[in-house]
Amino acid sequence: MNQPRDGVLVLKFGGTSLASVDQIHAVARRVARARATGRPVVVVVSARGGTTDELLALAAEAGALPPPREVDQLLSTGETASAALLAMALWEAGAPASSVSGAQTGIRAAGRAGEGIVATVDTAHIERLLGQGHVVVVAGFQGTAGNGDPLTLGRGGSDTTAVALASALGAARCEIYTDVDGVYTADPRIVPEARLLPGVPVRVMEEMAFAGARVLHTRAVELAALTGVEIRVLHAAGDGAGTFILDERRETMLETRSTVVAVVHDLDMVRMVIEVPRAAGIRATDVFEAVAAGAVPVDMAAFTGTGEDRLTVSMTVSRSHVTALTGVLGRLIERCGGTTRVYEDEGKVSLVGTGLLSRPGYGARMLSALAGAGVEVTSVASSQLRVSVTVPADRTVAAVDVLHREFELESPVAA
Repeated sequence: MNQPRDGVLVLKFGGTSLASVDQIHAVARRVARARATGRPVVVVVSARGGTTDELLALAAEAGALPPPREVDQLLSTGETASAALLAMALWEAGAPASSVSGAQTGIRAAGRAGEGIVATVDTAHIERLLGQGHVVVVAGFQGTAGNGDPLTLGRGGSDTTAVALASALGAARCEIYTDVDGVYTADPRIVPEARLLPGVPVRVMEEMAFAGARVLHTRAVELAALTGVEIRVLHAAGDGAGTFILDERRETMLETRSTVVAVVHDLDMVRMVIEVPRAAGIRATDVFEAVAAGAVPVDMAAFTGTGEDRLTVSMTVSRSHVTALTGVLGRLIERCGGTTRVYEDEGKVSLVGTGLLSRPGYGARMLSALAGAGVEVTSVASSQLRVSVTVPADRTVAAVDVLHREFELESPVAA
């Protein structure tokens, strides 16, 4: 990583900020103002609102099982179109601009189609354009595989593109503009009392993103933690201060030192339970090694069965990874005569903060509050930064509200 410098501004705008021509011009005016300060500006854009879903629907109509490589080829056009349109609007606003596709960004990615991981970044082309005084508008969400094919970085991957470029260009900060004012103590759409957080430690934000918070892409936060890039989340149409995602060593905001920072929920997940006869000689390590070999990210993993006739392994996984997880476990389950049950009608609710294992009373208090509200808990997992439970899907919103009130997160200092 280059040493941080104050020169380059890296801004990222989500698809909802670019949904209409008027919004594109509004973003162009904001970016032109930033360029007028004299600093080089790089803008990363997502596909315009709804475009990715429309393209996926077209892919499904074209073929029941479209090849993943072709899906990536198709999806990459959404961000490329956004970049070109914003560059045109910037010229109209008096700011010279050049759009660059995923292949032109210099981002090399590795991994499976639809789930690429940034491997290297060569910023030579972008820096040449900056040297010509142009705003560089980058198609996010994508890189180039070793064979030259486009490789997308997963839904929300434009955030990762922005952080990767900020790191490679030596920018100290990456500003991510969305349709919300910043990061809240809970989803404000379901908890009106949810409070905007001025700052969140980056490790806590990692847990929030993985547990279901949709404000930032999980891997973008992980990359920021690794590279030291500070993220600032702001509203694309507002002028508020937003939320700073801070390295703990630089964090000075008293508010973010509370043990409990937020309650996060996720309805885009399922709970999978695998049972195998102990006599088959299958161990829990065999199951988890199969999951690791398939590179499927799972959460809330646990197993029981010591001294019993059956081994039971449970885990949660996003709906988009159910097919992959079923595939990597299929041969193992068939070989040992085991069974797999998938519970789709559940949601995950997580208490996120710091030092939660060091304070076991918080987990007990969480379970007690849910029981008192008549919310059934079907599984529990905990770490220093998070306590997560699964609950019936139709009780997920109620669980979030109960816990937000129980830990007084509407107050500047959580209980």
